[in-house]
Amino acid sequence: MFSNSKILFRKFLKWRYQHISNKQFIQIASAVIGLLAGLGAVVLKNITHFIQRLLEGEFIRDIHQAFYFIFPIIGLLIVLFVIKYLVKKKVGHGIPSTLYAISKQKGIMSRHQMWASLITAPLTVGFGGSVGLEGPTVATGAALGSNFARLFHLNQTTRTLLIGAAAAGAMSSIFKAPIAAIVFAVEIFSLELTLASMIPLLLASITAILTSYFFLGDDVLLHFQIQDKFILNDVLFYVFLGVVTATISIYFSKAYFAIDDKFKQFANPYKRLLIGGFLIGIMVYFIPPLFGEGYETINNILKGNVGDVIINNIFQTEINNIWIIILLLIGLIVFKVVAMSFTFGAGGIGGVFAPTLFTGSISGYVFAIIVNYSNIFSHQLSLTNFAMVGMAGLMAGVLQAPLTAIFLIAEITGGYELFVPLMIVVSISFIITKIYVPHNIYAAELARRGELITHNKDKNVLMMLDLDKLIETNFVLLYPEMTLGEVVNNAVVKSSRNHFPVVNEEHEFLGILTLNDIRSIMFDKDLYDKVKVGSLMHSASDIIYYEKDSAEEILNKFKMSGAWNLVVLKNGKYFGFMSKSRLLTAYRRKLIDVTANL
Repeated sequence: MFSNSKILFRKFLKWRYQHISNKQFIQIASAVIGLLAGLGAVVLKNITHFIQRLLEGEFIRDIHQAFYFIFPIIGLLIVLFVIKYLVKKKVGHGIPSTLYAISKQKGIMSRHQMWASLITAPLTVGFGGSVGLEGPTVATGAALGSNFARLFHLNQTTRTLLIGAAAAGAMSSIFKAPIAAIVFAVEIFSLELTLASMIPLLLASITAILTSYFFLGDDVLLHFQIQDKFILNDVLFYVFLGVVTATISIYFSKAYFAIDDKFKQFANPYKRLLIGGFLIGIMVYFIPPLFGEGYETINNILKGNVGDVIINNIFQTEINNIWIIILLLIGLIVFKVVAMSFTFGAGGIGGVFAPTLFTGSISGYVFAIIVNYSNIFSHQLSLTNFAMVGMAGLMAGVLQAPLTAIFLIAEITGGYELFVPLMIVVSISFIITKIYVPHNIYAAELARRGELITHNKDKNVLMMLDLDKLIETNFVLLYPEMTLGEVVNNAVVKSSRNHFPVVNEEHEFLGILTLNDIRSIMFDKDLYDKVKVGSLMHSASDIIYYEKDSAEEILNKFKMSGAWNLVVLKNGKYFGFMSKSRLLTAYRRKLIDVTANL
């Protein structure tokens, strides 16, 4: 049966090559990928809502408040068991793992990534983990796109494009914002926006949103209608809001990185889970709005129903003083970031998109309240407009996706009434945050390792090179105590190379001996037993460190040293040589492959 299906598939591939052009097939594949990404988003969302309904059912309704404390730990424990005994492989954090696959794995994503997040992310969020579902949804779609491309033997460039198409499809399905979804794929995955790439992204976005409408109807995550128009007198306040959202974006990113580094110090996953789960439990018990994604809170803020947000406050009392309300809302901003970071640190699977929108909406709302109730200005700001634009400011700062922020909010609001304030806040927030946080949360770790794909084509091509294939190891090794005669008879005669690495018994690199070093004496047999390698060798012009040097750094070492061959050390010991000519040849070939027309 299996062999018959393989035969049929080969026949289909043959028919496809004969009757469907590569360009046409990519367009068809993009539509299919959009459909699959949309289905993934629907499944992931419905599983999460099912878990949340179970936890809020009649069985535990009377003791539900008390169980707030224990839910996150239970969810995280189940996630740990699922990863350990069912998936049996690492489940990365959505978008960062996708970026890594594009940068260093030629767009190849493991098959388990197509379904692992569909189980682990709903368990994390459904049981109260303070993270979002957008990242896992994008990762699921991206894995579907990658494996679809592998199934039909598509090249690396096409795989990357289909991953971007899947990401666009996932975002389009989630927010019902097809244009913003395309912009998101281009900004986050550094895709080249050409006509060849635009059509596949568009097709994926369209099929995904139609899938979402088919299964979910007109239901949308964010409910907002513009009631107050933008007026010129608001411009200065939007400028200040841009500075405020930049400040909160910097706090958001720095706090996340700091907490993440702390949790990495715990080698035992159960220890991380208990510490993180316990802390999350305490926080969601006393601050219920931190439970789960937080879209209910966002929608209440956008509707101006701030009372519904703080009704279950830490003091368990009705709040009538506006300044206490402001302090409670600021507390939500501060602790949402902490709760999100604890969830990730404890081993939860999720994304940062929803927490970004959560903190952004409250930030804009609080800013407008402070201005309105300070009695310094006679001018009154629109609370809901500032809440909506605040979300864009946080997206521009934390995610460093300014165009996505503008178009997403514009599409959610159903028009371009807020386009000018969006541009003001987003540009200021992005510029300021970029100074203090060079890379967004998705890309920071990859950027630290020099593995981040960007819009710089030259850097991207260098990053995609398989450096292992460029390292040559067929060199004759010399030792410092070897004589000139041994070098001539055992190295020069038997090797086609003109340089030889000198190492000790532990294979630690000591220096290099070249033919030029012995050319004037290698035919003088009187010196064969008198002269030793240790007196002839010299140090290397520079050294390539296997574990840490990127292709770009290696190319710079060739430029600075002027050498045509550099020694490679691995784990502190001699490993081989890399030649400048091989590196440049590989670069040219990869450049042709990447820039080839689809």
